[in-house]
Amino acid sequence: MSAEVPGGAQPPLVAVVGPTATGKSDLGTALALALGGEVVNADASQLYRGMDVGTAKLSVAERRGVPHHLLDVLDLRDDASVFAYQGAARAAVADVRARGLVPVLVGGSGLYVRAVLDALDFPGTDPVVRARWEAEAARVGSAALHARLAALDPAAAASIPAANERRVVRALEAVEVTGRPFSATMPRYEHPPGVEPVVQLGLRLPRAALYSRVDLRVRRMADAGLVEEVRALEQQGLREGRTASRALGYAQVLDHLAGECSLEDALVATAAATRRFARRQESWFRRDPRLHWLDVDPDAPAGAAAADLLARALAVVHQRA
Repeated sequence: MSAEVPGGAQPPLVAVVGPTATGKSDLGTALALALGGEVVNADASQLYRGMDVGTAKLSVAERRGVPHHLLDVLDLRDDASVFAYQGAARAAVADVRARGLVPVLVGGSGLYVRAVLDALDFPGTDPVVRARWEAEAARVGSAALHARLAALDPAAAASIPAANERRVVRALEAVEVTGRPFSATMPRYEHPPGVEPVVQLGLRLPRAALYSRVDLRVRRMADAGLVEEVRALEQQGLREGRTASRALGYAQVLDHLAGECSLEDALVATAAATRRFARRQESWFRRDPRLHWLDVDPDAPAGAAAADLLARALAVVHQRA
């Protein structure tokens, strides 16, 4: 089966988004196989080489021969940048389309998804200003820094969690450098020229089932060697990476390896942080009126559930493309 594209038209860009542990990676691969396409990663943590177990990155075998773009492109010490990602991801989408194939954007990093799909402009930067705000964050803490952002730009503060210190600093930097609210540069729900046609699919599970999957996933990661992976990555500079070291699971296991908590405490903390992250993902994607939501049946046998989900996803793609 392949996507029907009228003569001269671009193949559709299909996005598979939603909270963690809903099955986005498997569905994205299945869609690429069915439509004649390739996957473009939109999970910020999966950009990093070596961060495999803790990010639930598909193995080469699990990719089923489907090319996956923007996996394993950053070193552990590199900062993940939405600006850099936007350019690389849009180039990957254009390359897939130029070959007459369907790009399938897969991931739950909301801002990264919207950097590809929507009109998202990036304000200027100033390393000196940013360093000053980073020093201020270290002095007063993330909650106080977030309060300052709320006073300067309430709309930006409402969309950025206080715990996301890096984005709070970036917003304050942008406000100071540009003299405009950071919220004025945030993406609008409109596709820029060259991106259409787009079909956005969102996966969702009942909250209790989602939490159960998250807890199970964390335990399976531990069984699959998460601690050993983090220990090896620590030797390669993981602690020095400002972005990579804060990834879910990796931050908590680094605390364990430093003797700050037991492994059990680290796993419990990972599951709790992942559940909070899943709630934020739900809230982020729920605001997008263009998403077509697909409910995942938590009680169906795995094979039957995957086949049913794929069939429903394909029906939406063919209807909307």
